[in-house]
Amino acid sequence: MSLHHQGQEETLHLHPPSCELDLCHSSDLEITTLRPSDYRKFYWAIGLTAVVMLVEMVGGILTNSLALLSDAGHMLTHLMALLISFLAIIFANKPATLKKSFGFYRLEILAALFNGFFLFLITAWILYEAYQRFYTPEAVATREMMIIAVIGLVTNLLTAFLLTGTKRKDMNTQSAILHLAGDTFASVGVVIGAGIIALTNWLWVDPALSVMISVLILYWAYDLIRDAIDILLEATPKEIDPDRVVDAIKVFEEVQDMHDVHVWTLTSGMYALSAHVAVKNMPLKETAPLLKKINTLLCDRFKIGHAAIQLEAEDTEANSADTPISK
Repeated sequence: MSLHHQGQEETLHLHPPSCELDLCHSSDLEITTLRPSDYRKFYWAIGLTAVVMLVEMVGGILTNSLALLSDAGHMLTHLMALLISFLAIIFANKPATLKKSFGFYRLEILAALFNGFFLFLITAWILYEAYQRFYTPEAVATREMMIIAVIGLVTNLLTAFLLTGTKRKDMNTQSAILHLAGDTFASVGVVIGAGIIALTNWLWVDPALSVMISVLILYWAYDLIRDAIDILLEATPKEIDPDRVVDAIKVFEEVQDMHDVHVWTLTSGMYALSAHVAVKNMPLKETAPLLKKINTLLCDRFKIGHAAIQLEAEDTEANSADTPISK
């Protein structure tokens, strides 16, 4: 952020790299990006997941395994998590424009919302098919089912290995890794289920597994839709308590009060704030260090990377004849 005071220009580093945001408008702030090797790891992770998802989908149809089809649906949630994470990183480094002053961060949220609704439709179909098969069990090619499930399991482990070696450790990447963990357990369940069916011929195991995996998909989908809607409605992030923000800012001796506080999320893990701060009467040139302290505190303690602070003189009505903040 560049401020002009009495002909002097001061470049303020209001947001240390720990915030991992490029919203401070500082010309020389180093923005956290992926290394070329990290891009390759994401490409491999996305490519492998897409291929195995298609293999499980086709394999589920050919082997008549609803559990495999469910796991393919869960692989789709994993694939979308990877894509959203990767696209978020790419769009985070695109420059803002005059018409899109906050950049293109919300594209990630729109993609997540679409993904969540799409997953609900897939899960509804899987649950309907499972309901049908509980009453009319169908034979399953267990050997092929187990082979494909093992391929999916190995792919999940390999993808997890690729992602844990990336430099960037933001919320999106961590979310993708959590998806991997859930998908790994689902693949293990399908492998065990195929073995049980082969040994006991309990055909109900296949639809039972599909229901279990569908519940896992519904959990991810609901969480995804809820978070996306909260962000689009500019709800206060659940990680931030506005009262704690006010208490933290009022610690500064220059600050008398803080009100009209709004905190919202631009995209995953990227927070913004606007507020009115009542301060003691002071020369205008003395407000720059105060703003710097406020912004640094907001970034360090609350990870708020963009703050619009409107300063007001204390007891404005009583001092209406005076200039609130004089030059």
